[in-house]
Amino acid sequence: MPHNPYSRLFAIPGATAFTLGNLVARLPMGMFSVSAVIMISGVRGSYALAGAVTATGLAATAVVAPWTARLVDRHGQARVAVPATLVAALGSLSLVLCVRYGAPDWTLFASYAATATTPNTGGMSRARWAHLLKGDARAVHTANSFEQAADELCFMLGPVLAAFLCGTLFPQAGTLIGVVLLVTGVLVFAAQRATEPPPHDRRDPTDTSAATKSLLRARGMPALLIGFLATGAVFGSLEVVTIAYADGQGHKAAAGVVLALQAAGSCAAGLVYGAAKPRGSLVRRHVLCAAAMAAVMTLPLLAVASTGSLIVLSVALLCAGMATAPTMVTAMTLVQRRTPEGRLNEGMTLAVTGLLGGIACGAACGGWAVEHLGTAAGYGVPVAAACCALLLSSAQACATSTRARLRRRRPAPPHVSSAV
Repeated sequence: MPHNPYSRLFAIPGATAFTLGNLVARLPMGMFSVSAVIMISGVRGSYALAGAVTATGLAATAVVAPWTARLVDRHGQARVAVPATLVAALGSLSLVLCVRYGAPDWTLFASYAATATTPNTGGMSRARWAHLLKGDARAVHTANSFEQAADELCFMLGPVLAAFLCGTLFPQAGTLIGVVLLVTGVLVFAAQRATEPPPHDRRDPTDTSAATKSLLRARGMPALLIGFLATGAVFGSLEVVTIAYADGQGHKAAAGVVLALQAAGSCAAGLVYGAAKPRGSLVRRHVLCAAAMAAVMTLPLLAVASTGSLIVLSVALLCAGMATAPTMVTAMTLVQRRTPEGRLNEGMTLAVTGLLGGIACGAACGGWAVEHLGTAAGYGVPVAAACCALLLSSAQACATSTRARLRRRRPAPPHVSSAV
């Protein structure tokens, strides 16, 4: 086997095929919301309507995505992901037609809400790696790092591609090409049946994981999900505040490039982190990564407050992005550890749902801060969110350490010798 940890991953038969299909399916995740905003605002002339429609889709996803993931765990990835993707594709096509032919506004909300059935392709890919690498903690760490880098790459390229297509061709081009990529990628991914984890029917009376009716009650999961909420707020607030700051400097068009640098830093850091050998306990690594994220999130604030230069801000965001990927990798690995067997897609989808909710909250808080306190002060919002993530991870580490000490101090049951 090759010494490069990533080469070792893709030496597994079928790994390259399902990864390529998943990357094609994942790229539109960064395209759809941007395409919808450009399409609706360009044709209907209302950014308020465009924002409300995309927010409705996000809320619908938060409700539907865990249910879809539960079906994936129970019936298998191919049997559920393909029809769920086709339903989402029909929703996107319906949105295009409703916008194009002037349908009432409520049809836009209904059409975009139908796209909530889109399966969590990143979660399904991580579930495959966990199935293929069961028992190899270092390889799972490398696989999770690769998947996080892939997420960053897709969310970096997706909005740029969507804006280019909608601006160069026609307003509906980004959505239509996103639908083609999504359906094609999911079909290729689902066709790789040899690497698919087996379905886990929790109606089996011998299934021990069925005792946990809700993953929200699994030990350690609530704190982890709230941590994802705080981390998402970092991403959401950074995006809104950076766009507002670039606009205030008279370079609104450069905001996408500046944000792409932040995603590029996170992507590179994720790959480097995955190649490194993990040391120490997973909980301790999570605290250290969260501390690093909280520290480097002060760099954009310092850059804006001290220099006011967009170039210096770009460098600061590049450095700040380097701490987000390791934090996400360790948090996702913790989710995998604490999710009962056979419910991995559901657990990771809940984590992504928490992340999306945090992005929405962070965007709202960042927008409020920019409007009432100024763009420079707006960079205090991601700092506060990162500090909240650090506090949550620290509290979780303390609770884990306390439980471990109590187990060690618990007296052993007395040994009763039997008379012969």
